[in-house]
Amino acid sequence: MATKLLGKEKENKDKQKKAAVKKPSKSIGQFFRDVYAELKKVTWPTFKNLVIYTGAVIVFVVIMIIITYAFDTGLEALRDLVVGV
Repeated sequence: MATKLLGKEKENKDKQKKAAVKKPSKSIGQFFRDVYAELKKVTWPTFKNLVIYTGAVIVFVVIMIIITYAFDTGLEALRDLVVGV
């Protein structure tokens, strides 16, 4: 009896999984129409925001370069002390 119930539960889960999977689009044209529709929903940044965000990324990258360089130089100096070069 318990085995039958477990089997039915498994079948129900399998049916739910199959129902949740979307069917692929019928054609390539439909795909591009869907892409275009999604791109129309995007909120694009203004030029001012784009400049601000780009500047923030550049500053962050420069800071990470400085930190990486400092760690690399420090570890190199530590290695030279330990090895005695």
